[in-house]
Amino acid sequence: MQEKKQIHFYNIGVSYKKADATIRGKFSLSIENQIALLNTAKERGFEGVFVLSTCNRTEITGFAERPCQLIELFCEFTEGSIQEFAKYSNIYKNDEAISQLYRVGTGLESQILGDYEIVGQLRQAFKQAKNLKTTNTYLERLMNSVLQASKHVKNLTKISSGTTSVSYAAVQYIIKNLPDYETKKILVFGLGKMGIHTCKNLTEYTNNNAVCLINRTDEKAADFVKEYKSIRKAAFENLSVEIENADVLIVSTGAEKPTITKNHLSENKEILILDLSMPENVSLDVIDYKGVTLVNVDELSKITDETLAIRQQEIPLAESIIETHKKEFNDWQNHRKYSPAITALKNSLENIKNDEINFQRKKIPNFDEHQAEIISSRIIQKITTQFVKHLKDEEISISQSLEVIHKVFQS
Repeated sequence: MQEKKQIHFYNIGVSYKKADATIRGKFSLSIENQIALLNTAKERGFEGVFVLSTCNRTEITGFAERPCQLIELFCEFTEGSIQEFAKYSNIYKNDEAISQLYRVGTGLESQILGDYEIVGQLRQAFKQAKNLKTTNTYLERLMNSVLQASKHVKNLTKISSGTTSVSYAAVQYIIKNLPDYETKKILVFGLGKMGIHTCKNLTEYTNNNAVCLINRTDEKAADFVKEYKSIRKAAFENLSVEIENADVLIVSTGAEKPTITKNHLSENKEILILDLSMPENVSLDVIDYKGVTLVNVDELSKITDETLAIRQQEIPLAESIIETHKKEFNDWQNHRKYSPAITALKNSLENIKNDEINFQRKKIPNFDEHQAEIISSRIIQKITTQFVKHLKDEEISISQSLEVIHKVFQS
């Protein structure tokens, strides 16, 4: 019997743990590149793949013979090289890859512990892959289990207690570092998810009435300020003028290249710039101007408060919840994994049973076929149960188990 190529489950990528914001920016994937990557994966015959790209991490999760196949695919659609990837990456295989997905989905791997924005991002990433038909039954079952675990961790622990996220940290940075922050002119540039949360946090945690919003799509900004009337909308064409008038600029534009450069600033301008984007959307050379203070997501994520201390204490409980869901998934996986061998064994035993019942029916007068059927079926069930236990305990491969069954019952 020819051995099939061994396929493994991988999670590969870069995250804040090894890579700073600049490196993560090189490996980030725009929506367009995510779609292109997934379509290429489908063309090349990958069995199941999805991609996740956030300000904290960019990862590919899926099946391959070797991790280098996914790494090459990853680097093909980012600006990072394979050499850089080798230096800053994490590569998880099989059980470790499964565990990593649970930890990411429950906020344990977030740069700010318990930051649950990742759940929506993970759900959207999988939905995108499913729409492009690059998922499979295994990934679907695993993702459902991860999302269930995430829900239980959020509801049964305090790991998301308090309000802590990058957008929240940005507002807290302003509060802690600008004594007269209530009167400062604040400009928010970009109304993606991060920008929306930042604007909401500004209205909730400050009484500042000098907040201005600019978005490239003007209609989206117009709809937003209808609900948040303390925020003023300005036209994208007036960006440089509004920056000149601002004391604080918060950038969350989500572009692939810097949207704020030295050209937007006057040389003597004093301004605090908070860049919430990934890749970074503020050109690093703006700090050539002495009056510019530039803070990125890594600096913001260092902001802690008492809620993080509470969250740290909840990690063991969160991990135990993960283990419960992971065990349920592994049980399903094992049943699915050994299904061909179990089916082959049952079919072989059923054939023996039917032959024996037919033989005894001819040989024994008044043979109780119904009773014989009940007894033999119970024996088959017990043999099958013991067989499955043996497969799990000995970690026998499917090809080996099928080969044994073939030898035993065909001899």
